Amino acid sequence: MTKRTSSELIETYERSLSPLYAQVAAVLRQRITEGQWRPGERISTLEELEKEFGVARVTVRQAMDLLEKDGLIRRYQGRGTFVTGTPPARHWLPLATDWDTLVSSIKDNVPKQLPVEGPPPALSLDLAEGAQAADYVFLNSLQTRGDKPYAYAQVHLAREVFDRSPRRFRTQAALFVLSTLDDIKIKHAHQTFVIGTADINIAKKLDIALNSPTAEAHCVVVDDSGVAIYVADIIYRGECVKFDINLLNTGHKLKP
Repeated sequence: MTKRTSSELIETYERSLSPLYAQVAAVLRQRITEGQWRPGERISTLEELEKEFGVARVTVRQAMDLLEKDGLIRRYQGRGTFVTGTPPARHWLPLATDWDTLVSSIKDNVPKQLPVEGPPPALSLDLAEGAQAADYVFLNSLQTRGDKPYAYAQVHLAREVFDRSPRRFRTQAALFVLSTLDDIKIKHAHQTFVIGTADINIAKKLDIALNSPTAEAHCVVVDDSGVAIYVADIIYRGECVKFDINLLNTGHKLKP
């Protein structure tokens, strides 16, 4: 990839909603990823980076803090800053676009349940998506890979469904547990995705910078009586996810 000039980088910063230090960190992370700086190699000094990016010294230090927290660099007093690793693979999580793939992809997930502070958020459900259940249990959890969070989930689960297996619903992915209940007849399930940015609450939970890109899923499962028994809003770190969609239906033939 062609290295952009300092003026181009500064112009990009002015258009971005992300904090300057996060943007600088992203550029430096990219240089490590692309091999411009290799493990064991000393990177540019604070003074050089301050001049290159046209930002304050404190901004460069904050960017360095992010990279050091991610295990990519190490700073040595009097010697400089050295690359110690490479960023983990990006876009490792394919977002499922059909029921069987979705259920299979989450069967081994172990959610980290978070305490619910105050009343749960209002149920996000349009009339066209299904009728509301008489009562819901609210599940608030993080999904992690290693020790890093990659998704934050808010799930409203119909109480009569939750009460069939409370322990499993609190220790496994709720949608997977739901799929294993033979007496639950599912009429339809729908999921939508939008691209968003992290507000201060999501940034804190997912350990990302404010306004970092996110992928946001809204999933609704309706039983055979037309009741929405599962309503979930899940926010993923943007750099973790990817879409892989087959554009041709089975049996479809292209015109010669």
